[in-house]
Amino acid sequence: MFQDYALFPHLNVFENVAFGLRIKKLKKDVITQKVQEALRFVNLVGYEQRGVSEMSGGQRQRVAIARAIVNEPQVLLLDEPLSALDLKLRTEMQYILREMQQRLGITFIFVTHDQEEALAMSDWIFVMNEGRIEQSGTPNDIYDEPINRFVADFIGESNIVPGVMIEDYVVEWGGHRFECVDAGLKANEAVEVVIRPEDLEIATLEQGKLKVRVDSQLFRGVHYEICCYDESGHEWLVHSTRKVTVGSEIGLYFDPEAIHVMRFGETEEEFDRRLEAYGEVESHEE
Repeated sequence: MFQDYALFPHLNVFENVAFGLRIKKLKKDVITQKVQEALRFVNLVGYEQRGVSEMSGGQRQRVAIARAIVNEPQVLLLDEPLSALDLKLRTEMQYILREMQQRLGITFIFVTHDQEEALAMSDWIFVMNEGRIEQSGTPNDIYDEPINRFVADFIGESNIVPGVMIEDYVVEWGGHRFECVDAGLKANEAVEVVIRPEDLEIATLEQGKLKVRVDSQLFRGVHYEICCYDESGHEWLVHSTRKVTVGSEIGLYFDPEAIHVMRFGETEEEFDRRLEAYGEVESHEE
């Protein structure tokens, strides 16, 4: 499936879907049967004689889907198929494609630059940078355990600050030490620390682990997006349902599990081995 659908404007819906089957020189009755099945699958029965230029964006996309699946491929490559749609239709088509993949039982390779779309659509994600795989894994793995700054920045929003791994389970930044759940790094090794905006909780100055000053605040509908700066000049992005006052000082609280430590230059294989060894340490302690 192409980004712009690549439908033939001079052919109607039936002929667009039947194109690949005609190239295979299948019999006329077989073509008719397969096209009807594909159109039924995408809820376009009755549109066979409609010109594609007369259809909405969502309908044209479903014609493109039908044309792709009518040939019964083992793998379907979707090259940013939703990028031309508005937000509401794009979300609707995500559900349709996800359900379709499960019903067809074939592999979908879905190319997208939209981070939220990648998380919503995938069973397994490959994050690529200049043609190289930076990290692969489940959506939860990629979001919760990014291997480097590129992955952390590309998938979701992140607070990333330079730090030092004092010892297993203890990391330092901004002159303060914090308990974390990471292990297997060298003592006093320079690292980068990641905390997601939704993992930061607004607290009193006494209860907070960080003291910050609120620089700006935007209402995003489901949450406030709050930009703050700590005493060291590090910027912190907070997603919260609580409203704060711009210019005020507040505390930020976070659990040790909210901290993710990234090692400079670590490969995915090294990262996986460290996690595996860390799991063995946990099991041994238990």
